[in-house]
Amino acid sequence: MFSLPVHVSLAAEHAASPWLIGAMGLCGLVVGSFLNTVIHRLPRMLERAWREECAALDGREAQPAPAYNLAIPRSHCPHCNAPVRAQHLVPLLSWLWLKGRCADCGAAISARYPAIEALTAVLFGVCAWRFGFDISLLAALVLTAFLVALAGIDLETHYLPDQLTLPLLWIGLALSLVGDGEPFPLGPREAVLGAIVGYLSLWIVHHVFKRITGKDGMGYGDFKLLAALGAWLGLQALLPLIFFAALAGAVIGLVLIWVFKRPREAPIAFGPYLALFGWLLLVFGERT
Repeated sequence: MFSLPVHVSLAAEHAASPWLIGAMGLCGLVVGSFLNTVIHRLPRMLERAWREECAALDGREAQPAPAYNLAIPRSHCPHCNAPVRAQHLVPLLSWLWLKGRCADCGAAISARYPAIEALTAVLFGVCAWRFGFDISLLAALVLTAFLVALAGIDLETHYLPDQLTLPLLWIGLALSLVGDGEPFPLGPREAVLGAIVGYLSLWIVHHVFKRITGKDGMGYGDFKLLAALGAWLGLQALLPLIFFAALAGAVIGLVLIWVFKRPREAPIAFGPYLALFGWLLLVFGERT
């Protein structure tokens, strides 16, 4: 049994109306569209910043480049660079209407975009059903959005950016300051312990593995993500979270190696499994 930072009563769960669930699902489509931008652009923003830092350390002047952030430039086709028209920015429906192709050049548009939008919509709807119309719902939606973005970035790039993991950690700790009661029963002591043990547990595993094999088993982003989940979910959630995430990662890794002939040396992102089971424990875990 473990405590979660958001309070869920059966009454609140069953009080969630279809209107609330539908509204949160639509909200999830919009948020998912923004998360697609974060997943695509944030790693590139970081790589650009790293190149500029390397140039500065070498005493070189970085080459000037056009502004690039989450807002600039506007959405465009990566193949022909044509700006995406306003009528084609409707989450999920535009991709279906265009049959997954650019309206200008006809190049294929990654199915990741509608998948993230649909996934976020479903997760937001489930949160609305589980938490009802309560401030707890807002906290659950924030955690859900962060986890979707982190999982998507890790799957594509094997990054878990500090720009997401650290704010998630601090938000979890901040919520604990109003804990020890409704709607956030996880107090500061449990949140801080969860964060510390979450970070150190993977840090120790990583260094033991490296000492034995001479190889890195995981990245420091995984430590920070688990620390953030520890701050949100509490100390007692960490054991089942690590167990199920590691089990799922091992099973899928073996399938990729044996069935799809993936090289054994190829890295496997661990963040998505932490994100998945962290979310499942948030929504469906038992409360003390």
